[in-house]
Amino acid sequence: MPRLLTLITALAIGAFVFAADTSFAGTRFSSVEPFGGGYSSYRGKREVDFSENYRAGTIIIKTSERKLYFVLSGNRAIQYGIGVGRDGFRWSGRSRVSRKAEWPGWTPPASMRRRQPGLPAYMPGGPNNPLGARALYLGSSLYRIHGTNQAGSIGLAVSSGCIRMLNSEVIDLYNRVRVGARVVVLP
Repeated sequence: MPRLLTLITALAIGAFVFAADTSFAGTRFSSVEPFGGGYSSYRGKREVDFSENYRAGTIIIKTSERKLYFVLSGNRAIQYGIGVGRDGFRWSGRSRVSRKAEWPGWTPPASMRRRQPGLPAYMPGGPNNPLGARALYLGSSLYRIHGTNQAGSIGLAVSSGCIRMLNSEVIDLYNRVRVGARVVVLP
């Protein structure tokens, strides 16, 4: 029953976010979730073989593949499509999930506000917030794994270092991950 409620909530959020975003007007969409510019090759999360030596519950981010893997037992993982940092903002390393938030508020760092003067000092959580439906905070850094209201950014290198996921998929990951989970970000 909890998974059904999560699915219904994710679908409702996705429909609400899509309806509020007029930038996709007149665009043809995939059958999974809208992407600007026509059909996307990304068809949603899926369970895959994963024989790398990581414990179940670990998050592996393969930046060059634009994929995030949530490691399961039995040499399996759930694979999600992601958006990653643009040139000059990509990073790699290890961290842990230090906090989780639903519909998080967003305070753009001062350096980002200098690069983009039109940004607000603070934006409350909600469907128009760039952090999307959920956020997983990584250690004490400014980086997060979070949802996005820009579905067309999945598979691209456009962020300032955070990892973006479809809102429906970050909700799924959020429900699976515990605070303290290990996160490995590979180039």
